[in-house]
Amino acid sequence: MKLVTAVILFAALLSAQDKPANPLVSTSKAVYAISKTDILRSADKIPEALWSYQPTPAVRTIGQLFAHIADGQYEFCGAVSEAKSASKDVEKTAKTKAAIVSALNEAFAYCDAAYAKMTDASAAEIVSLFGMKSTRLGLMDFNTAHNMEHYGNLVTYMRLKNIVPPSSEPQTK
Repeated sequence: MKLVTAVILFAALLSAQDKPANPLVSTSKAVYAISKTDILRSADKIPEALWSYQPTPAVRTIGQLFAHIADGQYEFCGAVSEAKSASKDVEKTAKTKAAIVSALNEAFAYCDAAYAKMTDASAAEIVSLFGMKSTRLGLMDFNTAHNMEHYGNLVTYMRLKNIVPPSSEPQTK
């Protein structure tokens, strides 16, 4: 939590100093980048032998969690960039670590492209998703919250398997 707060404050400070053209989008993108980095680093850290690990029958496996995160990128960022959710059904179709990691990278690239096209003015436009109205930026932030919700699941799974999550690794200078 301290890291997230520090990044937000740092992004706000940079926004004030450098006067970027789109400070709202820039700050949102910086927080999204934390979620993206933590998730991709987790995918790298978790050995393929554990991708079928499921702490209880009522929850997703590690592989299903990563695939679900990939699907989420298309849902949220599709509503922002194409005015409709995109669907790749990664969770239903990708079964190996290689296929899921590839899909996850493509999904994050899809959201990166949505951020790249967004300005603070277009970020304030209203769009719909799941029967609710939100600003484009609000949906992008919802995506980040969704990413971090499932990163939290991954942290628990990693801890259960004695793997140090990326966000808990010592910071190098």
